[in-house]
Amino acid sequence: MKILIPSIIAIMMSVGVIFVRMKASHKPVSAKKIILPPLFMSTGALMFISPYFRVTTWELFEATVAGLLFSILLIKTSKFEVRDNAVYMKRSKAFAFILIGLLLVRIVAKSILSQQIEVGQLSGMFWILAFGMIVPWRIAMLVQYKKLVATS
Repeated sequence: MKILIPSIIAIMMSVGVIFVRMKASHKPVSAKKIILPPLFMSTGALMFISPYFRVTTWELFEATVAGLLFSILLIKTSKFEVRDNAVYMKRSKAFAFILIGLLLVRIVAKSILSQQIEVGQLSGMFWILAFGMIVPWRIAMLVQYKKLVATS
């Protein structure tokens, strides 16, 4: 039960992200829309004020490396195109499958790791993993966006 409810919430959030991403391909992209999600997510770092969520140096390293590795998949599937004098995200069929795959990895990892790591620390690790994934992905998107804007 300790893992079931968070897993259901994660599944609902992932489905939501897939739908938001599909709709986003119908609206022009801007630098602001690329930069804001990691900034909004950064407020989650306030959880580390509480000792309950603090992680060891090794856990910080592991979560960061995992996030960086997962970001490669997102970077590879995020492409832009110019349409009607505006920049749009290209729809990628692989993106939905990658999100689902990442979700499954998350659920399996959480069920295994929750037997060895306290729930608070594990929550902190998964936040670090997610932040370590979104920041490089969004930086890569911003670089790609700026190059496309400069050449068009």
